[in-house]
Amino acid sequence: MRFSDHHGIYESFTKDPAVVRLGNTYFLYFSSWIPGETPDSKKRLTVGIATSKDMERWEFFGFLPLEQECEKKGIGAPGAYLENGVVHLFYQTYGNKEKDAICHATSTDGIHFQKDPTNPIFSPSTDWCCGRAIDADVVAFGDKLFLYFATRDKDFKIQMQGCAYAPLYSDYSRTQWTQAVNASVLTPEQPWEGACIEAAATLVHNNKIYMFYGGSYNCTPQQIGYAVSEDGVHFEKPLEAPFLPCGKEGDWNASESGHPYVFEDADGKIYLFYQGSPDGGKTWILSRCEIGFREDEPYIIQFFNESTTEERK
Repeated sequence: MRFSDHHGIYESFTKDPAVVRLGNTYFLYFSSWIPGETPDSKKRLTVGIATSKDMERWEFFGFLPLEQECEKKGIGAPGAYLENGVVHLFYQTYGNKEKDAICHATSTDGIHFQKDPTNPIFSPSTDWCCGRAIDADVVAFGDKLFLYFATRDKDFKIQMQGCAYAPLYSDYSRTQWTQAVNASVLTPEQPWEGACIEAAATLVHNNKIYMFYGGSYNCTPQQIGYAVSEDGVHFEKPLEAPFLPCGKEGDWNASESGHPYVFEDADGKIYLFYQGSPDGGKTWILSRCEIGFREDEPYIIQFFNESTTEERK
């Protein structure tokens, strides 16, 4: 797999994957940098789009245009959700520090998106955090669509997870969202998580929400852990070590295995997409692995960036 787009302004910068399937086509959304509109304007982060028939060979299509006032500095970190044949893309504004927030757009073909006129649709209250919301991920659970996002404490040092929800099958515009709790639902606690938990990637299995996440800031190294909840708000971490660690020195992911995204295909197979870097963040690459469940515990079945298919526990 190991996908890296070269259409942005950097030779290899492809981060923050999200995947859906429409018909027989897979759509990959990711963060990438593009030039400013004029020679004197600054570069901007945006969302790239690629398609595939087999999740192995990806063809670049283009970039999501920056159209709204809230997007003028950039956008990124997409989360994708398919509902009744419509792709709902949740993404963040970029470059606004504590004022970055979550936006929403929809598409029936996975390529051309209509931006929500109420964008940005969500940011948290400031009584428990700095007010920022980035790295959106959503999951349908019961009669609600749960939105998970990363935010920081008031000192802008600790990255943590917040939660909001909207009625399922609503239009997911700004007035539909309710903050689930005025507190973080997941914070860094274990040594390997450093000062950061971000990039939630959620999946419902046996009436529980499994949240995979990036622990520690980028390339420190960031590695992937997971937590489990029965109500979407209260989470427990079953492991004291990363579920998916970074690679060894010289590996494509030596500096990081991070920012996961969970995708369940039509045949029930589950894939964990994630980003890696071999060089401290100069280069960013995407890959994936297949995961399964054994007695409600996820495990890695197969990596798609290695020749081995050995099961990893």
